[in-house]
Amino acid sequence: MAGRIEDYALIGDLETAALVGRNGSVDWWCVPRFDSPACFAALLGGREHGHWSLAPAGNRPCSRRGYHGDTLVLETVWESLDGTVKITDFMPPRRRGPLIIRIVEGIAGRVDMRGELTLRFDHGRVVPLTHAPDRRTVVCLAGPDATLLHCGPGAGDPTVTRAGTAFAFPVTAGQRVTFALGWHPSHTPAPAPPDVTADLDRTLAFWNDWSAGLHYQGPARDAVLRSLVTLKALTYQPTGGVVAAATASLPECIGGRRNWDYRFCWLRDSTFTLSSLLRSGYRREALAWKEWLVRAVAGDPADLQPLYGVEGQRRVPETDADWLPGYENSRPVRFGNAASGQFQLDIYGEVVNTIYCAVRAGVALDAQVWSLMAALLHYVEGHWREPDEGIWEVRGPRRHFVHSKVMAWVAADRALRLARVAGLRGSVRRWQALRAELHEEVCRRGWSEERQSFTQYYGSRRVDATALLVPRLGFLPPHDPRVLGTVRAMAGLQDRGFVRRYDEVTNGEVHEVDGLAGAEGAFLACTFWYADALALTGRPAEARTVFERVLDVRNDVGLLAEEWDPATGRQLGNTPQALSHVALVNTAFTLDGTRRRARTPDGRAAVALAGSAPPPRR
Repeated sequence: MAGRIEDYALIGDLETAALVGRNGSVDWWCVPRFDSPACFAALLGGREHGHWSLAPAGNRPCSRRGYHGDTLVLETVWESLDGTVKITDFMPPRRRGPLIIRIVEGIAGRVDMRGELTLRFDHGRVVPLTHAPDRRTVVCLAGPDATLLHCGPGAGDPTVTRAGTAFAFPVTAGQRVTFALGWHPSHTPAPAPPDVTADLDRTLAFWNDWSAGLHYQGPARDAVLRSLVTLKALTYQPTGGVVAAATASLPECIGGRRNWDYRFCWLRDSTFTLSSLLRSGYRREALAWKEWLVRAVAGDPADLQPLYGVEGQRRVPETDADWLPGYENSRPVRFGNAASGQFQLDIYGEVVNTIYCAVRAGVALDAQVWSLMAALLHYVEGHWREPDEGIWEVRGPRRHFVHSKVMAWVAADRALRLARVAGLRGSVRRWQALRAELHEEVCRRGWSEERQSFTQYYGSRRVDATALLVPRLGFLPPHDPRVLGTVRAMAGLQDRGFVRRYDEVTNGEVHEVDGLAGAEGAFLACTFWYADALALTGRPAEARTVFERVLDVRNDVGLLAEEWDPATGRQLGNTPQALSHVALVNTAFTLDGTRRRARTPDGRAAVALAGSAPPPRR
């Protein structure tokens, strides 16, 4: 059975990633890319669906673990009366195929080690042919996939059966035993054995050099850096695309049906991601993400999708994997994501706002990008009055979601700003009229006098956490009474200090908005947005309390999933979640900016933050 979601740590090579549990088992690994089928899928089933365990005999959790400094090299330690052993797990940044290296080191005494390697290709479904051509190598082969395990001296003689490969060996103080598992296409020659020591040195140097580029020196710097390392690890290096999470179908409610594949790149996250990278000093990664975005959305604006594959591919069909029982029996297990075919009006504002933030940070606005942006605005002009599925990708009926209309306003507003910068006046009057009409309609139809808040959709009494973004997006200034009322109304979405996305369904009935049964946890990004809104509306002490509350629910290596269940004290949803970590970074900058403004005589910001929200407009 898989561990708790927060029991897992991440390792990766900037093209794919693996999850390692506190018990020393690698229970999730997709090869060769984030969005490829998993060859370790025990996370969504049992050990028979693929895993690689390596730990002291007895299968007990580790004594402690952590990343080596500011890197993605994981160190796990077991201590007992017999001795102490450490396992170092990492994936070298890609120079060949994907490779997991595991180094077992005896620290004190003698420890008897046990290991089991079970490969199951195609998301745990395909049993490979396994054989050991010699005492130091194990080969697994099935269809297009092949893996090769290199065992170092001291690993004993592996026992190979159809079920998998077993290991048993002792390790004593000062002894070092290495394992390296690589994947390659079955029709190509197997790669040569790696130089484990050189690969470790190279991996440590890469991450230490990258982490040294962080510009932030404010509160919770360690948490900010760990979030940025995680965001870098979720980046597909060849294209610059950032996946929403490393996993698929981890449930938003244990035993429920809210199980989605997040191994793709979402446009809704684009502005948040770009802002966090630019603010932190990672300009190269920010520009690579922007370039991925421009390539992905190129073409007919009517074909814009909410999400794309890591290379910008459009086809990500959703299928159910009925051979997997699901994480703690949470079914169905889904691969691919049908939200790619939805109409989400908000993404047009996200794309234009991302371009605006990039230009504001000094990126040239070339004719091709301007033409793309103008085409997007033309589409918004003709379609903003239509209902959509909204930012939360509901599977109920389309509605006039308030956040979608606000983001359409953002598209017009940022296009106008860019037109002034570029000296392009051709469409200014139309865009001014569009912006004014959108603003008037949202304030009239999206506002509830009864709730004294912006609502989830026109005519609703429900509130939605996306309304917390109204001041940050510049739609209204922070101290507008409507903003203050909306922030107060978020008390109805709170659960023990954490914020849900929207009102939850009760009694197991199907939710009228999202079309699904069952509840979900509190959404961690929304809780960070609440902290942002508190800070912007003059309540910095409360904002810091909310921020620190979320920091406290990170796991022992600093990772956050999508959601948190305050009742059970468990992380929920796919992990690690890029949006959660991006929101952490942006909120830290917001709180640091509030602190700096409080220290200046005139109350103005002491520093200008690249990628931050533009000045509010009425």
